[in-house]
Amino acid sequence: MELRERIRQAGLEVGFDQVGFAPADRPVHADAYLEWLEKGWHGEMAYMAREEAVLRRLSPLEALDGCRSLIVVSLSYAPASSGELPAAGSEAAAGRSLPVVARYAAGRDYHDVFEERLGALAGRVGELCPDARSKPYVDYGPVLERDHAQRAGLGWVGKNTLLIHPRLGSWLLLGELLTTVELEPDAPFVADHCGTCTRCIEACPTGAIRGARQLDARLCISYLTIELRGPIPEELRSLIGDRVFGCDICQEVCPWNDDAVSPGTTADELRPGGPLAPDTMRAWAEEMVAMSDEEFGERYRGTALRRPGREGMLRNLCVGLGNSGDAASRGVLKRCLEDPSPLVREHAAWALSRVREPVRGPSR
Repeated sequence: MELRERIRQAGLEVGFDQVGFAPADRPVHADAYLEWLEKGWHGEMAYMAREEAVLRRLSPLEALDGCRSLIVVSLSYAPASSGELPAAGSEAAAGRSLPVVARYAAGRDYHDVFEERLGALAGRVGELCPDARSKPYVDYGPVLERDHAQRAGLGWVGKNTLLIHPRLGSWLLLGELLTTVELEPDAPFVADHCGTCTRCIEACPTGAIRGARQLDARLCISYLTIELRGPIPEELRSLIGDRVFGCDICQEVCPWNDDAVSPGTTADELRPGGPLAPDTMRAWAEEMVAMSDEEFGERYRGTALRRPGREGMLRNLCVGLGNSGDAASRGVLKRCLEDPSPLVREHAAWALSRVREPVRGPSR
């Protein structure tokens, strides 16, 4: 118990907001995960269904030989105070031709932050247990992180499929340190505080939340704007609105986020900064259409916005401009019609079909 608490304190000292311990057992929701894959709800995320990745998600021992415990950590990216203005990408931006970006992507790429802090925590575990072997994971690794986080007592899995903590809400990023050290698990978080609330299900514009804790990624705006590499299905484009990278709708409507405030440990790194991009979708598209892939990668180095690549982001901006009805965007959309990417050209043509020529007054 003393060792466990020393490790917990070390995790807090390196900057995590929560530190919990889970057993290296088969995840509680393993069967639900396999059923999700069977339905094909992972879409084009083939890495989710690779045999070795599935095995690792079903058993931490497959990810780290001799694994005995999981040290599960969280970082909050909630507002630093209840009075902080919403990040670009909130409902406050709707209807003003502003690019809507998920809150987590408004600052530094959280993967880099986690890697640094998990590395520091692994070093502290090594000092306390010289024979220990540890392996860090962020969400790109094959670990069912929310399952382990719930078993480590960090919150419950809400109807929107996200982990929710009573004080921190769902503005949480998760990571794990798999270790060969045997540590007594924390008590799991068993209470379900969602109750009868269905706001997240009702608010999802594409119907991606098929029911409580049932997410069809193929319909999720985050998947469509970040993970999907091909065309966005035409029947879903108008439902995306002006969200050009990710989506926070199911979190914005969650009552558990009404008073969620960050402890402040991550404010400098994960709080909205920048600006990372021009203020309007039109200006952003004008900047991006003139970039090469290499220039795009350099421009957005160290941020999550690199994930879709120039082609994916320009595709998203075309959809956003088409939904905005901004007649002044026709010029940049016509430039996008000449882009080397067939994907960009297709979405630019769709957007132009929805944006009318500006109405001119009578000549004098």
